[in-house]
Amino acid sequence: MPELLSADTSMGAVTLLVADLDAMTAYYRDAVTLSVLAAEGGRVILGRDATPIVILEYAPELRHASPHDAGLFHTAILFDSEETLAAAVYSVASRAPGTFTGSADHLVSKAFYFTDPEGNGVELYWDRDRSQWSWVHGRVEMASLYLDPNAFLGESLTERATASVEAGDDSRLGTAVVGHVHLSVGDVASARSFYVDKLGFEATAELGDQALFVSAGGYHHHMAMNTWNSRGAGRRRLALGLGQVEIRVPGADDLGELTERMRHYGIEARDDGRSVAFDDPWANTVRAVTGS
Repeated sequence: MPELLSADTSMGAVTLLVADLDAMTAYYRDAVTLSVLAAEGGRVILGRDATPIVILEYAPELRHASPHDAGLFHTAILFDSEETLAAAVYSVASRAPGTFTGSADHLVSKAFYFTDPEGNGVELYWDRDRSQWSWVHGRVEMASLYLDPNAFLGESLTERATASVEAGDDSRLGTAVVGHVHLSVGDVASARSFYVDKLGFEATAELGDQALFVSAGGYHHHMAMNTWNSRGAGRRRLALGLGQVEIRVPGADDLGELTERMRHYGIEARDDGRSVAFDDPWANTVRAVTGS
């Protein structure tokens, strides 16, 4: 039985349960520069080029979780170039300036951080070429170096990108996908047991007992878990915020192997015939689907 996820595993859309569907749709559409791919009833799917990135589900009966609960730390949206990242950062800075929370050069990437209108973290980033990443003893070197947002925009924001943002035309702003998802958890040891030992990611970096970074196929990280706000947190109650995280495996055989492995470890697998969902130790739902 394979113990690792396929090297071609990637992240799919992140589902958020929201109280104000209109405001949240406007933020991800108008500020973050995603397109509405579908909208029906209380569900809106936003993304780029038919690729879903964020799914908003209207749940006005729910309340906000405590900031110390487990759940979503941020959804990280990966852009295909510095120009397209700069366009998105410029758009958020112009249309929702109060939501910016910071920026950093992580050696493997350049990242800008925001908080959406309901308190969900958002990262917008661009990856350096893999040939520029440094690996030491199976761990990728990452850091949080100062990144001046104004200097970045000055270097990377083109007239074409500025015109696209100001015209509300996202057809020229390149592609974007969910690059990784960062979770708040109660402890790193349990996160490692679930995401590495059982689910089948490989650990790529650690920050002691504070954070763990994991990936498939040698990416710097597809998921991360930290205890910075949530140390000691127990299982989540149903609340606004994270609905589920999606991971995409290449084919039906990969999905079957993952399901068999999780059941072998005593993890309940909810199979609807098209996807299989598992809950981590904090009741964060991870849904596995096939790339096809």
